[in-house]
Amino acid sequence: MAKAAAARLITKIVDAQAARGSASVVLTGGRNGNGLLAALAESPARDAVDWSRLDLWWGDERFLPEGDPERNVTQARKALLDAVPLDPKRVHPMAASDGPYGTDVEAAAEAYASELAAAARPENHASVPSFDVLLLGVGPDTHVASLFPELPGVRETERTVVGVRGAPKPPSTRISLTLPAIRAAREVWLLAAGEDKAKAAAIALSGAGEIQAPAAGAYGRGRTLWLLDAAAAAQLPRGLYPPASA
Repeated sequence: MAKAAAARLITKIVDAQAARGSASVVLTGGRNGNGLLAALAESPARDAVDWSRLDLWWGDERFLPEGDPERNVTQARKALLDAVPLDPKRVHPMAASDGPYGTDVEAAAEAYASELAAAARPENHASVPSFDVLLLGVGPDTHVASLFPELPGVRETERTVVGVRGAPKPPSTRISLTLPAIRAAREVWLLAAGEDKAKAAAIALSGAGEIQAPAAGAYGRGRTLWLLDAAAAAQLPRGLYPPASA
């Protein structure tokens, strides 16, 4: 799944750069997100991307000190970013807990929302850029980014970025894009590999509500793509399979 997703992402970035001069991607962490980045780093086609014309954002971040090995940006740098010639000004990590906002996660979230708004253009559909691809890993509990079932963040309808406290998965304090920001993307890709993701994928794709199953509320303006391996797809209702697979 990681290799297939990496190949798709390279194609999408190259096409966006050909059409508009640059591309914008929102990265995700976790096992599946980092697996995609590692596969992209190993792909012989990675040099087709003009890395200097790529804007990178994050869907969420663990609110930990700069350089902490659990931070999504730290893991992304190790998996891919340090190996490609990115323009540092176009890489937009979320603040660390020892950064300019200290331990005030709400202030850090507001700052990221302001950075997104500054990058948005008049033709965009929200106070965030129209991301070409927004990547999301799907958690076993159906969470995406750091929007967890029933917590306040998944209920947010106005703000584009929120501070998250009391997350059921450590660390408990995080920063996350909200569903309105996610839905501003041209395309949203949800990644799920492994049998531990099978129940979550089945719930999210079977008509569940977004408050109880945040992954069900994650979709793009133009396209929503679920990228699953066989294990993660094992519990999907047969009605979701195309006729040729029946």
